[in-house]
Amino acid sequence: MIAYVTVGADDIEQAKRFYSAFLPALGYNMTQGPEGLSFALPVPDEEAPVHPDFYVKPTFDGRPASAGNGNMVAFEAADQDKVRALHSSALAAGGSDEGQPGFRATYGPRFYVAYLRDPQGNKIALFSSNPNDPGRDD
Repeated sequence: MIAYVTVGADDIEQAKRFYSAFLPALGYNMTQGPEGLSFALPVPDEEAPVHPDFYVKPTFDGRPASAGNGNMVAFEAADQDKVRALHSSALAAGGSDEGQPGFRATYGPRFYVAYLRDPQGNKIALFSSNPNDPGRDD
């Protein structure tokens, strides 16, 4: 199981604007400290986390942060409407479009996805596979 994911950022305030545009709408709580941003889903007392935390931090070696070619972090939304709304919010908060919301021929008929990059260049996917939404072939 993946415990957490970390992406680097040179401008934490810019990253905060971007990730705060959609992660709280997916249920994540954000805390900010001297080491960057932490996003976590709430965990009831006496239970272990089942979903990975997401961190945005300056690099540990002090060199500029860079996005990895082929690396991507995907966040699941409740439905297609939420994917569209969150993609739009993330773009308005400084992200850049890497693929408008919609179906992709190479994925399953219910996999609805949008792609973007955060201000540092990290690739992010927002997706839904809600069986109650229309499918690609419906």
